[in-house]
Amino acid sequence: MSTLTDLRPADAPQARFTDLVAAEWIKLRSLRSIPWFLLAAGLTLVGLNANGARLSRAEFGSWTAQQQQYYAEFGALHDAFTRPCGTLVLLLMGTLGAIAILSEQTTGLLRTTFVAAPARREVLAAKVLLVTAVATGFGVLVAAVSFWLDEAMLAGRYGGVSIGDPGALRLVAASALLAPLGALVGLAVGAVIRHSVTAMVALFGLLFLIPMFVRDDTHLGAVVANAQPFNAWARLGLVGEITGQRFPSTVGGSWAVYLVWAAVAVLLVMTAVPGRDQ
Repeated sequence: MSTLTDLRPADAPQARFTDLVAAEWIKLRSLRSIPWFLLAAGLTLVGLNANGARLSRAEFGSWTAQQQQYYAEFGALHDAFTRPCGTLVLLLMGTLGAIAILSEQTTGLLRTTFVAAPARREVLAAKVLLVTAVATGFGVLVAAVSFWLDEAMLAGRYGGVSIGDPGALRLVAASALLAPLGALVGLAVGAVIRHSVTAMVALFGLLFLIPMFVRDDTHLGAVVANAQPFNAWARLGLVGEITGQRFPSTVGGSWAVYLVWAAVAVLLVMTAVPGRDQ
């Protein structure tokens, strides 16, 4: 007596969110240039910050007593993470975020991913989480190493500070979080524009040119200037009372700039990509 065998395949288990994150990690690691990019970027940033401390240490003896006192109170902290490095962090991590999505859009891999996992917003949420985690780890490492190395070079008569000194922890935190902020902005720009060269030009203009050319001598100009990520980071690195500005920003307002830019970037990624054919 023969029996019938059901040859229909069993329903495949639903992919969990952790599976989507793992898949995004595999795709990011498959870009062979990413580890080298992160290594070169980290060494460059730490080296530039250390060079700032080295130059200040070499010139310290030629300064007046007033200049030395000012540097001991404020300048040594600023050398822990210099302004050029703040700009570089935004641009480098913005590039990382843009590459994370442009590499899939330009090759068609994103369309294949959506076929395998039709829940588009869950896939994008996993990508946002992974890019944020990688950039945050990078930012924490670079900020911590830069602070420790620079202040070790400036310890003693040069005015080196500890992490417990006023403003030190805030500067390290702001510098570390600047990396995921830049990565999220880059991810959003790549999601919206979808063309590599155009996205990079737009990212450069958004994160570098606008903060450079916006003037803060009017109320509107100050609002726009204070709302830029770089200017918010610069404000978080200041200690003491701000003088010489008609419309100075605040610490709370600068943290709010971080939050708003990150939220808008995530919103753009989650709405721009799922609503169109890849």
